[in-house]
Amino acid sequence: MNAHLKSFAIFLLELRGFLKTLIFAIVGTTVVLFLLSSRLLTGLQHHFGEKLYFFSVAAPFLAHVNLAFFGALYLLMPLCMFVLWKAMGKPFGVTGKTLGWFVVATCVLFYSGTIFCACITLPFGISFLLGFQSEELRAVISVDRFVTFVTLFLFGFGIIFELPVFMVFSSLVGVISRRTYEKNRRYAVLVVAILAAVLTPTPDIFNMALMGVPLYLLYESGILLIRLMRLGERKEKKPSSLDD
Repeated sequence: MNAHLKSFAIFLLELRGFLKTLIFAIVGTTVVLFLLSSRLLTGLQHHFGEKLYFFSVAAPFLAHVNLAFFGALYLLMPLCMFVLWKAMGKPFGVTGKTLGWFVVATCVLFYSGTIFCACITLPFGISFLLGFQSEELRAVISVDRFVTFVTLFLFGFGIIFELPVFMVFSSLVGVISRRTYEKNRRYAVLVVAILAAVLTPTPDIFNMALMGVPLYLLYESGILLIRLMRLGERKEKKPSSLDD
């Protein structure tokens, strides 16, 4: 327990060292993107083919602020991931090229997840939900809620797509072994089903599968990577040598 607390304390101290720089970068980028938020919002509308409205005086302003903020996080994700992995790797001695590979892999998977969501899941989901409108019941979409809806789903998919990287890291530092992941596949399927039901914009099986199938494949790819890197085997030998 003391070792875990010490590792967590080192993580917090390392994170605090970069936090001020990260906050300044996010705030500065948000201000710049706020000046361009009208174009960003127009592009978002054209991509999803929706006409947006607002129902309060502050709604357009808040929508532009939210879009600029999430846009800043999106652009600065490499910096955010560098800060996160720098702090996470410090307690376990993960530095240098290994740390760099974690940063690159995380960013690639994050952007892949957001592109997958923007091009496949969200268009299908929005089309399904708006398919219930009729001549008597027409959709009037609030701009602030639409921006929040889209950005949260994009980031949700981006974060979830990073699963294999964190699986590899947990095995590398000896927190969770490959065998543990393999033995708990049935629980992984249950968790994937729950996440797919919560995170997909529609409750139908088709859109849940668009989320659930890639997520479970990512889980299996994490196990495969751990096996190929022989991380689980290395970590399993250490406790036995200590016991001797």
